Amino acid sequence: MGRTDMRVSRVGMGAWQFSGDAWGAVSYEEAKAVVARAVEVGINFFDTAAVYGRGRSEEYLGRAIKELGLRDGVYIATKIHGEWLRRVDILTSVENQRRRLGVDAIDLYQIHWPACWHNTPICETMKTLEELVNKGLVRYVGVSNFPVQLLDYAGTCLSRTDVVTSQNRYNLVEREADKELLPYLRRKGIVLIARSPLAKGVLTGKYTPENPPAFEDVRRNDPLFTPQNLKLVWPLVEEIRRLAGPTARPRPRRRLTGCSETRGYIPSRGRRRLSRRWRTQVRWAGCFQTTTGGGSIGLDGRSRRR
Repeated sequence: MGRTDMRVSRVGMGAWQFSGDAWGAVSYEEAKAVVARAVEVGINFFDTAAVYGRGRSEEYLGRAIKELGLRDGVYIATKIHGEWLRRVDILTSVENQRRRLGVDAIDLYQIHWPACWHNTPICETMKTLEELVNKGLVRYVGVSNFPVQLLDYAGTCLSRTDVVTSQNRYNLVEREADKELLPYLRRKGIVLIARSPLAKGVLTGKYTPENPPAFEDVRRNDPLFTPQNLKLVWPLVEEIRRLAGPTARPRPRRRLTGCSETRGYIPSRGRRRLSRRWRTQVRWAGCFQTTTGGGSIGLDGRSRRR
């Protein structure tokens, strides 16, 4: 993965769903089954956060990896709450997160969002994260939801390590990152972890303008799913179907192509629960830039040219 020594799978798994609140109730046994299945199909990168279920997602993920005996074969990324970015808060949080995940060192430690309310100096935050790397409590540092200007300045606060990843919302509908973020990341050699590459399900084609969804989860008030926006997006969905149709792949896998064919960015998705609800609603995590091969995902040559 970029400038790290982590050889991650081309598809990773996001564990926001394990929170038990934003996406509906999830039991530990369901979460464990999802992790087991993810590894079975070749996934070795898992992304979670302290804020997901107030630590529940981290607990479920860490416990599942331990009980399944997977630690030596997987990489774990998590995020620190955007309101816990003072030095004292970071030092407390990392210990709690390591405990919940059951690890000696967190593979990738990301700032979930900038300190928008408490205005913690970014250099105080970054230098503390670098201290965690020096102590061996964290292996690599990343950010999430940072604008380019702040990300650039954050990098100047570091002396012995670098920001190696940036996690941002990016998909075929929401392309604001194309304007300045992606060019910046390419210049700096920073990996994009693009969350929601299927626009929370909009690009799967499951939700039509004539049949808009009535969600009771985190998507309930998402403007992506208003009838007007579904109507605007629908021609794109139909074009994806046209292009991907000859590949004869399941719908969700075809929709990943938009990310994988973006230079240097490879898709990652959240895993399905083993319930009927998760068989019909796929939740997606993001995309990774990686240096590994992994499974083949993308259009065939003829479809790509078309």
